Order: sequence, then structure tokens, then C-alpha cells
Amino acid sequence: MLGIGIDTVDVDSFRKKLTDELAEELFQPEEIAYCRSQVRFWENFAARFAAKEAVFKAMGAGLSSGLRFKEVEIVKCMDKGSVSVKLHGKALQTGKEKNITRLIVSMSHSRKNAVAIVLAEGKTV
Repeated sequence: MLGIGIDTVDVDSFRKKLTDELAEELFQPEEIAYCRSQVRFWENFAARFAAKEAVFKAMGAGLSSGLRFKEVEIVKCMDKGSVSVKLHGKALQTGKEKNITRLIVSMSHSRKNAVAIVLAEGKTV
């Protein structure tokens, strides 16, 4: 294990800030489509945002390293009900540089809170 990250999000606060413009800045189109298909979509957005923050922490990199939230995609596996992480752009490059071969994510949310934890696996050099 190369790193671990955890994050929580207050769902009400996140919902108040969530605009279409912010969603497009933070999330991939597939993430937006999935979240918008849910009844209380803001809870799903909050959980994915927590997961993205947890990915940054597990990788030991983030906004100050030039990464962007949209470069971390939380992918829903529809047949299994699980989620996985797909990196894009600079986040993908950073993951390779840090020898990260797999990111394992778990998310949960309620009407009040969203939480995510991420484990970064890879090769130590």
C-alpha cells in the first residue's frame, strides 16, 4: 500500500454550492449523468466529491500539484454495484510517476454526510 485517503462532505453545504457550472468543472459527463439519474442526486455528487478528495490524499498530490477534480473519475460498475477510479490527464501522469497501479475506493452517503476512503496500491521503489 502506497497511500490512504479519507474525506467527508456535509451534504447540505455541498448542495447549496452545487450549480450546473460547478458540476461541469468537477465531474466527467458520465458522472453527471449517473448522479442526475438518482432521486437525491446531490448526495451522489457529494459522495463522488469526497472520493475525489480522498484520491488526492491517497496519491499524496492535489490541486497544489496541478491536479484537477475532473481528472479523477468515479466509475459506477452497473452490474456489480461497485465503484472504481479512473484517472485522466495530469492525475494519470502523477499516478504513474508515483508507481500507483490501483486505487480502491469505498463511498457512502446519507442525507447529512458523504464519506469516502481510498487505498493506493503500487510498487515501492
